[in-house]
Amino acid sequence: MPPRLNIVVPVKRVIDFAIKPRISASQNAIETNGVKFSLNPFCEIAVEEAVRLRESSKDLVESITLVSAGSAKAQDTLRAGLALGADKATLIEIPAIDDSKSLELEPLAVAKLLKAFVKKSNANLVIMGKQAIDDDSNQTGQMLAGLLNWSQATNASKVTVDEASGVVTVSREVDGGTETLSAPLPLVITTDLRLNTPRYTKLQDIMKAKKKKTEKVSPEDLGVDISSRLEILSLSEPPKRPGGGKVDSVDALIGKLRETGAI
Repeated sequence: MPPRLNIVVPVKRVIDFAIKPRISASQNAIETNGVKFSLNPFCEIAVEEAVRLRESSKDLVESITLVSAGSAKAQDTLRAGLALGADKATLIEIPAIDDSKSLELEPLAVAKLLKAFVKKSNANLVIMGKQAIDDDSNQTGQMLAGLLNWSQATNASKVTVDEASGVVTVSREVDGGTETLSAPLPLVITTDLRLNTPRYTKLQDIMKAKKKKTEKVSPEDLGVDISSRLEILSLSEPPKRPGGGKVDSVDALIGKLRETGAI
């Protein structure tokens, strides 16, 4: 009989999707003071999918564990995921650079932390968002699969598990239509927005989440060096587009286009 699913779902605390990011006064980072944060939408979809897999068959899933790497404030993000139906959570606490900011992790460092955690957890399935809406890197899932030497299925829009064989089938949208992949466990899946619509969190689920098991570990506990390899020199907003204008005739339009060098 195939092993039951021991699922790890990495989640990230990001600036809320409804907030317009602002560049800090230092011009090399995004302003985070006084800004609302929430669970990354792609990560929320990953948690929802793990919970739906368990709801599809009571014997399919053994456990759903959330993990996040960040400051102590990321515990709120983990609680939000626990309220969706995950069983337990671990915070990989990242040391603070100063009183207001923790070290910004690069995708490779995150992948190395997740590799160590997945090995420690004896997981056989990782479901994670394909990207975070803050940096849109879309790298960590692929790097994690490579470090673990596991199969991977990215940008999933549908996930099914054959309980008899333990084979996971993943559909994803591509330019020509839909592509379907099948792979045995262990496996890394990254989720697309079309995979599901996360459920509304009820008050009683939020209260239950406060009683669920959480723990903290450090990068040192996992034996991972998270030193930065890149340095952000500066950030700037895109230049403002000039306003449009109206012309009275086709000849005037052609003249304007010639003035701007468009034709």
